[in-house]
Amino acid sequence: MKLTIRLLLLFILFSVGFSYAQEHGNATYYNKKMHGRRTSDGSRYNKDSLTCAHRTYPLGTLLKVRNPKNNKEVIVKVTDRGPHRRNLIIDLSYAAAKEIDIVRFGIAPVEISKIDAADAMSTPNDSIALHERK
Repeated sequence: MKLTIRLLLLFILFSVGFSYAQEHGNATYYNKKMHGRRTSDGSRYNKDSLTCAHRTYPLGTLLKVRNPKNNKEVIVKVTDRGPHRRNLIIDLSYAAAKEIDIVRFGIAPVEISKIDAADAMSTPNDSIALHERK
């Protein structure tokens, strides 16, 4: 009985810890030639929108991407699958890459964390709605 309770508590601790975990890795951004092409969710890629491609997060998930070198952050929506290179964890739209200042580097280290719907409502970053209206 005690072993079962301990295992249950251990499982809860790990699941809570991983739900708030951050991913660390390299990011790049979409080529300008992708502008207007279809993404995995059926929408058309717009270089001025704040979107991204990620391998595992469900389409429509909001992610906060932070550049640890300058602490700039952007909130993006997962609309596509990728990146298709091993050493990358996310492909950002051109506007998102520009906002966190990684355009001149091409590939840059980033930290990614999932944004809950409640957190997205309280975030002062209204640029997602502005870019999606265009």
